[in-house]
Amino acid sequence: MKFKRVTLDNLASEHICCALTDKKGETCVASKKAWLSQRLGEGLVFDKLDVRGKVFIEYIPAEKAWCPITANHYMFINCFWVSGQYKGQGYANLLLERCLADAKAKGKQGLVVLSSEKKMPFLSDPKYLKYKGFQIADQAPPYYELLYLPFSPQASVPQFKACVKNGPIDEEGWVVYYTNQCPHTEKYVPLLIDHLKSKKLAGKAVKIETRDQAQKAPNPFTTYALFYNGQFITNEILTEKSFDKLFTKLNPR
Repeated sequence: MKFKRVTLDNLASEHICCALTDKKGETCVASKKAWLSQRLGEGLVFDKLDVRGKVFIEYIPAEKAWCPITANHYMFINCFWVSGQYKGQGYANLLLERCLADAKAKGKQGLVVLSSEKKMPFLSDPKYLKYKGFQIADQAPPYYELLYLPFSPQASVPQFKACVKNGPIDEEGWVVYYTNQCPHTEKYVPLLIDHLKSKKLAGKAVKIETRDQAQKAPNPFTTYALFYNGQFITNEILTEKSFDKLFTKLNPR
């Protein structure tokens, strides 16, 4: 099978791998494609296997990343996903090799990626990345790890910005920060806010719409971060059912 690069010329017609399949999915995918169309002009690369499946890597110069980090002259892996029937066939290795070669050709110091102490939903697998040579550059509570793969011993070490290490935010009730980096957020964030209202729970959504806002966000995973009474709760994009399970866990009778 061949790999394909998503460009401004084929973005409108190309399957972007993490597309939703229900009727609301069309709007959600459009939101992701609109976000991508702006980032492609800033150096973002979206490489995928030429199939309708989740086999892709998405990366961008770290100075343009929607993540509160300092990683000058690095390439930031924004999303890296191989799933379903395509697992175990070497596609992850091939995608990472393409990213490595591109970053070196563009004169970068190395690769950097947001991960976690153990595998978490929507975050790159730390076990795989460390097996491929990535090291811990920095950490942020409660479980985030900034992993990097330098191309030389002289390469600088990336860091999280102070805004993600400051602890609780000054907000009451349920607050979700999100962007359109993932098509799922445009569907599930409004559903969550409506669900909170139906349960008479205080809640609001804060949409991050610029890179500057993302660089100042209170959580490293700007795609989706849910807080309750100032405390970070999860980066997992929740359905109404999964929220109810979480709520019961946090409020046992």
